[in-house]
Amino acid sequence: MIDVPVYNMEGQQSGSVQIDPVLLGGEVRPRLLKQAVVMYQANLRQNTSATKSRGMVAGSTRKLYRQKGTGNARMGNIRTNVRRGGGVAFAKGAQNYSQVLPKKMRRLARNNAILAKLLSGDVAVVDGLQFEKPRTRLFATMMRAIGADRGCTVALEGDDRAVYLSGRNIPRTEVKPVRELNAYDVLRRKKLLFTRAAFDCLVKDPVLLSGGAE
Repeated sequence: MIDVPVYNMEGQQSGSVQIDPVLLGGEVRPRLLKQAVVMYQANLRQNTSATKSRGMVAGSTRKLYRQKGTGNARMGNIRTNVRRGGGVAFAKGAQNYSQVLPKKMRRLARNNAILAKLLSGDVAVVDGLQFEKPRTRLFATMMRAIGADRGCTVALEGDDRAVYLSGRNIPRTEVKPVRELNAYDVLRRKKLLFTRAAFDCLVKDPVLLSGGAE
């Protein structure tokens, strides 16, 4: 069993909870984690860069002058890439960089990422994390007391607008429901914080939390 510290809103440790590593795959699989991270990063590429080839630029396709007898180097049409205003030799075009992993692999990668954070001691549970209205300063103070102010992903049980608005403007901080977590979200930040309810959902049945891993 792995012990996870529990903190209150003031950043003071109030106890600990346990989780069985078998629920999260039993062992960390680095090759699977790399494959999952590469997939998520590839799917983030917008692929908006493009250049025109010689077939896309305006201009005549007529040969500028005859091949022989002029004393000049041979030359094709005006759209060739060696002339000003011509097309690009190897033009960039629309490419599909997206990758796909099977659902079970994505789910296992997310659980392995959480297990890796647990083994490195970078996971904590915050008991009573809730606000009546957005309080960014209070949220930042809590994270600083816990030691999560240098990069953190906060997992909630469900959608909580007040907590989300409190943390969205803090640099290097993501706040999202636990069902939307994926391996990339977990690994890209130093710390991983769960609310008590979100951690209980994870312990109860990590397989059911497949929304973000899909």
